[in-house]
Amino acid sequence: MSARPTITVYSHSDKNKSDTSLPLPAVFTAPIRPDIVNTVHNSVAKNKRQARGVSLLAGHQTSAESWGTGRAVARIPRVGGSGTHRSGQGAFGNMCRGGHMFAPLKVYRKWHQKTNLNERRHAVASALAASAVAPLVMARGHKIENISEIPLVVDSLDSKKSKDILKSLLNLGLKDELKRVALSKKIRTGKGKMRNRRYVKRRGPLIVHDISEKEVRFGARNILGVDTCRVQKLNILQLAPGGHVGRLIIWTRKAFENLNEVFGTYKRAGSEKGGYRLQRHTLQSADLSRIINSDQIQSVIRAPKKNSTHLRKKNPLKNKVEMKRLNPFDEKRKELEQQLQADRSKNKKQLLKDRRANKLGGKFISSFKANVNESQKRDEETWYAHDNPDVLNEGEGEGDDDDVDEEGEGDE
Repeated sequence: MSARPTITVYSHSDKNKSDTSLPLPAVFTAPIRPDIVNTVHNSVAKNKRQARGVSLLAGHQTSAESWGTGRAVARIPRVGGSGTHRSGQGAFGNMCRGGHMFAPLKVYRKWHQKTNLNERRHAVASALAASAVAPLVMARGHKIENISEIPLVVDSLDSKKSKDILKSLLNLGLKDELKRVALSKKIRTGKGKMRNRRYVKRRGPLIVHDISEKEVRFGARNILGVDTCRVQKLNILQLAPGGHVGRLIIWTRKAFENLNEVFGTYKRAGSEKGGYRLQRHTLQSADLSRIINSDQIQSVIRAPKKNSTHLRKKNPLKNKVEMKRLNPFDEKRKELEQQLQADRSKNKKQLLKDRRANKLGGKFISSFKANVNESQKRDEETWYAHDNPDVLNEGEGEGDDDDVDEEGEGDE
């Protein structure tokens, strides 16, 4: 939304020359509603479509002949061949699977879409308001760095020669914009290139003129990307191509002066649109904090209420914070219990260790093993002496000699 009270009118021969200034029409202060613009654009764009039917070969891409009469079957054409499910099936008829449809040239679909008249007018007003905001125009891709002012109003462009219109546009600082459009011409992707719409290009500036200026449309129609439109017949498809607001518009002085007559103001209805009235803003100021904190609002509002919060009862046995609040010694008690538990665990481990060292029956088992080993050794010696008696006798003789010696020593 533009908020400047006056707009400068520039000369078509030099952008530095200005003849006079005009008051800003009320339509440029209308609320910008991209949702309405997008919805209306999508609906209106459908009205340009042409109805299309099915292919001429649809339902006839098979070889089928009737079997004739005498075979107790219908005389519908049937697919030939054998060995498949398809052979013998009916074809071509609209009652057959895979056949043609009934009346393929009749338009069944709803190609066009009706849109409310007042909604279309609101969309046009929103698109015009957005065209006066430089950031929105730049966001759409237009090159307006060398333009003196947005919206751009020119004294006159009523010329039938393209070179004159082009020279005027260059004088107004639109060289970069026209160059951008010229370099954007490319071959369309998809099958549209085979359907008489081979090339695509970006949209350039839109020249809005009065109904009395009839020569400008002939002079601008041969310039790439430049469109023309009468101020009495503004179209949403031209003001917001693709449903995106912010089209670069060049106004002639007559068209700019006639805007209040076409769309009216906030105090009177538009005379050329059946009493249309502009939409009003829901908020004149978007600064909500300033509105709420103003003296006028604060003087009539009530004081804020204080909500009394009820503290929920908590179980101290499950809630540590509540237990600490009720019993500050509980934390120390838990610490002592943990220390006592650690001491008990330590003492128990030491007791088990001592018990395992002096386990009941441990000495008995060790002595039993030693006696078993001795008796086993003694038995082995006995068995060995029994199997070798010579060794046993020698051992006994040696024993007698030893006894004699011991006795002789005793006698001495």
